[in-house]
Amino acid sequence: MSDTTHGIRVQTRSPALRTSVELLSSMRFAIALLTVICIASVIGTVLKQHEPGVNYVNQFGPFWAELFLALKLNAVYSAWWFLLILAFLVVSTSLCVARNAPKYLADLRTYKENIREQSLKAFPHRAQAALVGTPEAEARRIGALLVSGGWKVKLQQRDTGAGAGAGWMVAAKAGAANKLGYIAAHSAIVLICLGGLLDGDLIVRAQMWLGGKTPYAGGGLISEVKPEHRLSERNPTFRGNLLVAEGTQSSTAILNQSDGVLLQELPFAIELKKFIVEHYSTGMPKLFASEIVIHDKATGAATPARVEVNHPASYRGIEIYQSSFDDGGSQVKLHARPMVPGVKAFDVEGVIGGSSSLSGDALGQPVTLEYTALRVLNVENFGDAGQGGSAVDVRKVDLRESIESRLGAGNKTVTKRELRNVGPSVTYKLRDAAGQAREFQNFMLPVDTGDGQPVFLFGVRETPADPFRYLRVPADEQGSIDGFMRMRVALADPAMREQAVRRYVAVAVDAKARPELAEQLAQSTVRAISLFAGRQGEDGKPHGGLQAISDFMETNVPEAERARAGEVLVRILNGALFELAQLSRERAGLPPLPQDEKTQSFMTQAVLSLSDAQIYPAPVVFELKDFNQVQASVFQVARAPGKNVVYLGCALLILGVFAMLYVRDRRLWVWLAPQAEGAQATMALSANRKTLDGDREFAQLTEKLIGVPPHGGTA
Repeated sequence: MSDTTHGIRVQTRSPALRTSVELLSSMRFAIALLTVICIASVIGTVLKQHEPGVNYVNQFGPFWAELFLALKLNAVYSAWWFLLILAFLVVSTSLCVARNAPKYLADLRTYKENIREQSLKAFPHRAQAALVGTPEAEARRIGALLVSGGWKVKLQQRDTGAGAGAGWMVAAKAGAANKLGYIAAHSAIVLICLGGLLDGDLIVRAQMWLGGKTPYAGGGLISEVKPEHRLSERNPTFRGNLLVAEGTQSSTAILNQSDGVLLQELPFAIELKKFIVEHYSTGMPKLFASEIVIHDKATGAATPARVEVNHPASYRGIEIYQSSFDDGGSQVKLHARPMVPGVKAFDVEGVIGGSSSLSGDALGQPVTLEYTALRVLNVENFGDAGQGGSAVDVRKVDLRESIESRLGAGNKTVTKRELRNVGPSVTYKLRDAAGQAREFQNFMLPVDTGDGQPVFLFGVRETPADPFRYLRVPADEQGSIDGFMRMRVALADPAMREQAVRRYVAVAVDAKARPELAEQLAQSTVRAISLFAGRQGEDGKPHGGLQAISDFMETNVPEAERARAGEVLVRILNGALFELAQLSRERAGLPPLPQDEKTQSFMTQAVLSLSDAQIYPAPVVFELKDFNQVQASVFQVARAPGKNVVYLGCALLILGVFAMLYVRDRRLWVWLAPQAEGAQATMALSANRKTLDGDREFAQLTEKLIGVPPHGGTA
């Protein structure tokens, strides 16, 4: 903005005050502050803000997390040092404007008509010519032409050697908006920063520093929070979140702070009548909309409104934005299926966000069941399901297909997408007496993953940072988990295993004709199914499934014979488990399974699931039986008095930058001195930027005003 980077030099006896004012009003100081703000803004954009402290520890480690929290990098835009820098930038830029604006405004009013003739001959753009008219006549003609071209003109009559008042100076100027652009752009920075300070956390911080307000870090009901954690309805600026479930209303917003929350009382209550959400085919939300009623606390008036994303509602100077949606306390009914012997099935009901205490009689030890989430819509990509092969299978390489997949229309993708809704799911945690918890995600309906056998997916993970690992349980012909559970109970019963072995041997070998072979087969079958059924190891963990058979083979069978022996043992195991499944159905009063391809798929998946189920880390798996979904809207409520100030600053910034970049400040002088019966004209042009447009404009002006093209030398 200024021709110099020095600040204001005040006349005072205090060297410290003089130095401080000069530093604050210098352009170098303002640029340094702006650079620091830009760096801090980058940090605030890259680093997630207002996250719990444990998240930073998990992501960056204890040392860096402690450093980030000490420097308030987890809340950059509300940190005291950021607000202080922003305030100094406002002061510095304001002083710069105050220092330079009077000079620029004074420059706008002057035409610099007192410039000397010899000075005109030193300009890069200059020209001379002899004119036929008198100096006064030519001056008035040239002035009229310039005025018609949009220039502002001033005529000055001067004394010359030819006589008093014989010479005339024509001084003109154009593009004065360039100077105004400098003032507007720098004033815009001040306005934007002031608006940011007004709409930021400065007012809230001031109430915390001066008004005794403190963040609330506990839990419980909002009505039980003490007044020192609440902000008044008259709070001039705030921005908080408000969660409202369907059929309920709320009038207290939550302002997140780095060390807790503040409660902001609103002058009205928002009642959510209905929440509307629409989805794309990918499962991503397409539309959030809330039908609400605003209840005024002072007048009791009820005002209906609709809030959508990018279409907020406004009431009494407070904007209501649709931020997101959440569960509003959906009711779920779960059925516990035993995964270990000795545990009985039972039903439990709860509300999402709540918990239930389960006694040790039900699960062997007391645990807390926490209902975390209910998702009614789960869209997954099954585009590659059932295709077989792999990305590194050389037999699947097709050069033509590979090239075409990357050429053509922009909507082509390398992988095929088949999006499918797999139905509702429930997420819960089982927390033991020590406070340790595992998270589970179970789907309500069986999912066809592409191999033709629908499976129930029961997911588990140790920490929120881990992905879910799923136990795939095959669905029976009724589309339920009962068939698998009957097999699991039968596998844990030694008597039923013995009976299944006898049935398998009787089907596989004629015991009367070959009694020795039948006896050997029976021993091998008992060994295989016993290993598969598992036992309690010395470490307290079950040892069974296919891994137990593999360990047995490595220990007791020579390496050269393992492949053949393993194939035989697995065939025996499959046959015995099939008879076990038939036996479990017989005891349940169901017809036997037909020996067809569908039964084979069921048995293949059942064998894998029975093997994996032995390492399932919970004594029961909770099956989602029924639910009553209650949705909730998350609103962002904001009172932003600085919004209009920021809008004004943005408008000034656009106009100022446009004026500085596209408006050229030009000044033109034509000195007319008497010569014989006519006048000698000396013309010069000055511009703030040297451009080709300036050269062309000067050429046109010299041709139009004095009738000759310009030249670089003196006449």
